Amino acid sequence: MKDRRVEVLGVETLFEGFFRMERYTLRHTLFKGGWSRPLRRELFRRNHCVAVLLYDPIRDEVVLLEQFRVAAMVNQMNAGQPDRAWLLEIVAGGIEEGETAAEVARREAWEEAGCEILELRELMSFYTTPGGVAERITLFYGRVDSSRVGGMCGLAEEDEDILTRAVPAEEAFALLRDGAIESGVPIIALQWLMLHRRELRMDLA
Repeated sequence: MKDRRVEVLGVETLFEGFFRMERYTLRHTLFKGGWSRPLRRELFRRNHCVAVLLYDPIRDEVVLLEQFRVAAMVNQMNAGQPDRAWLLEIVAGGIEEGETAAEVARREAWEEAGCEILELRELMSFYTTPGGVAERITLFYGRVDSSRVGGMCGLAEEDEDILTRAVPAEEAFALLRDGAIESGVPIIALQWLMLHRRELRMDLA
């Protein structure tokens, strides 16, 4: 389609709080030509976020976090499995005004995992749920020394209750294959590591 255009006919703010919900009335050009009819779409807005795959290529260990997630709670309670409200994840956090993505990556690695990043590499950026959420994730690889990783982390003032541990890469891949990792961002990060683990280890050989 050569002619790609969008016309915003109206925007309403439905809710304003820690997050924001907006309703757009719009129309867009069609692949077959012409315009769509006016569409109404709700959009959930939050700050763009950063995620960091913390990996120690010398010890061949991945840093994983476990924490409570309300969306998982609702889904798993309906399925009769309330204990599965705790998800395995990687370090992540929102980008505040005046911060760069790299600054957030280093800050969150320290707050959520007690890790100092020795090397930071930006991997990719992607939308999480573009059908209704404006959030975009910037994913990093962070090389760390995992020898002292483990225990309780997180900021009390943000009510964070995070269990952090370093696991062998093969164990992390097994958790992925077995469906024990259900959050999209760590799934993408670990799949990237599967492809690049050998070269990361060779770089430090």
